[in-house]
Amino acid sequence: MKVDISGLSKFFENRIRLGIMSILIVNDSYDFNSLKAALGVTDGNLASHLKSLEDNSLVRVNKKFIGKKPNTSYSATETGEKIFRTHLKALEDIIRKK
Repeated sequence: MKVDISGLSKFFENRIRLGIMSILIVNDSYDFNSLKAALGVTDGNLASHLKSLEDNSLVRVNKKFIGKKPNTSYSATETGEKIFRTHLKALEDIIRKK
């Protein structure tokens, strides 16, 4: 049996990036500390994966102040959402194929 993996994206081969996009797809935005807590990763690990997703235009960064505290939040771009949904569909197709 041949399995078609052409729809899978290299961007989401890593579990942390997969987790980031899973959270961002179902939320309008999510802040850095909430992402860190949800995924159980370190600051540096999360920052490096977010940077990679940002560099590839899959997430956008929004920096603002809440009171006097800086707050950085992230959201999925249209491109990021499209690529992620294609990735998920490819996974579903592989799982359903017998």
